[in-house]
This record gives sequence, C-alpha cells and structure tokens, in this order.
Amino acid sequence: MSSSDSYAEVERVVAAGGDADDVLRGVVAALAARYGWAGIFFVEGDDLALGPQAGAAQPEQQTRVPVTWQGRRVAELAVGAAPEEDRISLERVAVQISDQCLVGWDTGGEAWAP
Repeated sequence: MSSSDSYAEVERVVAAGGDADDVLRGVVAALAARYGWAGIFFVEGDDLALGPQAGAAQPEQQTRVPVTWQGRRVAELAVGAAPEEDRISLERVAVQISDQCLVGWDTGGEAWAP
C-alpha cells in the first residue's frame, strides 16, 4: 500500500469517529499496511504501555513520534522503520489521534470528546 493510500485510510478512520479503541485499531491497521507494523504506546506514569498494534513488531527498527494533548505527552505512535520524509505525515497522524489516546488519562477536569 502506498503512503498516500495509508494516510487517506487513516483520515477516513479518524473522520468516521466512534469508540476510541475502534478508531485507534483502525489507524494502526492502516499504518501497518504501509510499514509492516504499527502500535500506540500509552503513557502510564513514567512508563509506556503498548496498546493497539498490528503487524509484526521489530522493536529495533521503529520510528516513534509523540502524541500530545494540550502540550502533554499522552502516548507515542510507533511504526516499523519509516523514511525520514514520512515523519511529517506521522506527526500529523499523532495530532489526529490525540483525543482518542486519552483513554484512562487524567485530563485534570478538562472536557474532551473523542
């Protein structure tokens, strides 16, 4: 699958909305089609916990970008080794999924709607 097809699928999944878990699973599936593996690591205290993932993971060959919400890192989006020119697109995906990554996150009373 080409990168433009993968990102178009990500945009379709995010735009369709729905349950955050379903959206994130759809996003990692679309990205795994391009990169062989994709996953989302959620911030839990000082650690990262792997959430939805698709494909065959190769930890030594991952590209990761932070997922932030109101300036705070809430997750990391990871894919199999991505070329540097894909980083901007991956950062855009991280912005698109930031609301869905708040599952279990203390928003400090701030309202949010995935």
